[in-house]
Amino acid sequence: MRDAHHGTRQRKQPDWHSGTTVLAEDGLLTGNAAMNAITESRSRSNRLEGFALTAIFQGLPTFAIAVLMLKLAGRREIVGEKGGAAIFVVLSTIFYALFTPWLAAKFPNRLKYAHEPLFFDANLSFAEKIAQWRTRPAASL
Repeated sequence: MRDAHHGTRQRKQPDWHSGTTVLAEDGLLTGNAAMNAITESRSRSNRLEGFALTAIFQGLPTFAIAVLMLKLAGRREIVGEKGGAAIFVVLSTIFYALFTPWLAAKFPNRLKYAHEPLFFDANLSFAEKIAQWRTRPAASL
């Protein structure tokens, strides 16, 4: 036996996004399309913030220390050429920031200290991400 809701007319749910309008590259977007455009732009900026924070606070110190240790050890492979150390640090940091979030999602147990999910939290502002990261005891690992 069917319940009372089947066969009756359903009320249309109110569309809360219908009054939203966003200026996009190809004109004005309204309704759900506007909300999708807002989410997509926030998602892109959040991803960029996450990559930048990962590079600055995790990759850069790691590879700068590695270059200093090579210099102290007297190894000339990287630090012997002019600009070689800076190029190594910059390129390594960029690759670290790009690949670590992707690899950490695939291997969470092995890379739990190499990746900070807080940097990619869309609910936090840029300053809040930094402030919360600084209060964590594992931030210096």
